[in-house]
Amino acid sequence: RHDDLPNCNKIIMYAENASAKGYKVYTVKKAENFYQTSSEIKINEKERQNKFFNIKLDDNGNIISSYDKLNEREVLKNNQKGNVLQAFEDKPHNFDAWNINIYYQEKMWEINEVEKIEVLETGPVRGALKVKKKFLDSTIEQIIYVYNDIPRIDFNNKIDWKEKQILLKVAFPVDIHADKATYEIQFGNIERPTHWNTSWDYARFEVPAHKWADLSEGGYGVSLLNDSKYGYDIKDLVMRLTLLKSAIYPNEEADKEIHEFVYSLYPHKGDWKDGNTVKMAYNLNCPMYAKIEGPHDGVLPERFSLLNVDKENVIVETVKKAEESDDIIVRLYEYQNKREKVTLTLFKEIKDVIECDLMENEINKIDFEGNSFKFEIKPYEIKTFKIKF
Repeated sequence: RHDDLPNCNKIIMYAENASAKGYKVYTVKKAENFYQTSSEIKINEKERQNKFFNIKLDDNGNIISSYDKLNEREVLKNNQKGNVLQAFEDKPHNFDAWNINIYYQEKMWEINEVEKIEVLETGPVRGALKVKKKFLDSTIEQIIYVYNDIPRIDFNNKIDWKEKQILLKVAFPVDIHADKATYEIQFGNIERPTHWNTSWDYARFEVPAHKWADLSEGGYGVSLLNDSKYGYDIKDLVMRLTLLKSAIYPNEEADKEIHEFVYSLYPHKGDWKDGNTVKMAYNLNCPMYAKIEGPHDGVLPERFSLLNVDKENVIVETVKKAEESDDIIVRLYEYQNKREKVTLTLFKEIKDVIECDLMENEINKIDFEGNSFKFEIKPYEIKTFKIKF
């Protein structure tokens, strides 16, 4: 998306086959006549539909049905609603801004006071529906996006929060049979039970996580993604994400401001590995940057990639300048519990490659050939290389 085109408000497009860690040039031309591309997006105040989903809303803006067309099944539990905003009284014994006590769940209110539901976009690339809600002195604006080419439902939120000691969550009761959920942590993931059968389970009622949490059964799963929220709880197959915590200590006005963030529902075939949940979460958190240029000559190619790896389960997490030299640091990790022989290819000839630790202390030299080198990576291992050109 770009909002600064001359003589145009905005352009929205699906950037297909873009280069990893690089760029791709797309040419925008003014059409002589209006041209409608092929799209299955249909949207009104009560229903949103594309080639992936058929989503129905009730009068309160909650989802009463989310049918997955590709996998021919309902995502939500029977007769239960999704994208339900839940407010809880949050008064921990100590450390108000840090702690959540388990008894917060004893007082809960669903936020159902709707001020307005309106259609914002019905274009060929995406459709958008805006839901505005009121809770006490706060207002919640949510734009729900569905896409023609992305099998994901995005919920873009703008919340003007005025409350104190109220915890805000969103809930999705999903039709998945699983006794464990998977959560992303830095450079990996962890599993936690979806029940409280032991005192250990009971104590872990909130799980700190990064970009996603997933609940999968044999052959199908649902991931809940986010761009800036790090508290989940999944119990009795209800997936919840913590959105706001308005503490009064040490700052009495904490969180009393405008909050903007995104979370997404991503149903998929197979488990989180088969469904590429990790990459979908990266796509949400690291969108492409659009740069508009007029026609001009240049020496750069129309498509360029700084570097790439040949294994799907290895992520290039960091590319940066070394702390004490002009060399380039590349940090990678494996996220599917696999051992792999990996080839890393760069954009130009290499002069030297040294494996380092996280502090960039040198460990050993790596053999290379031309603009690439090979290495072995263990399950969930982090690898750091210092590269000289």
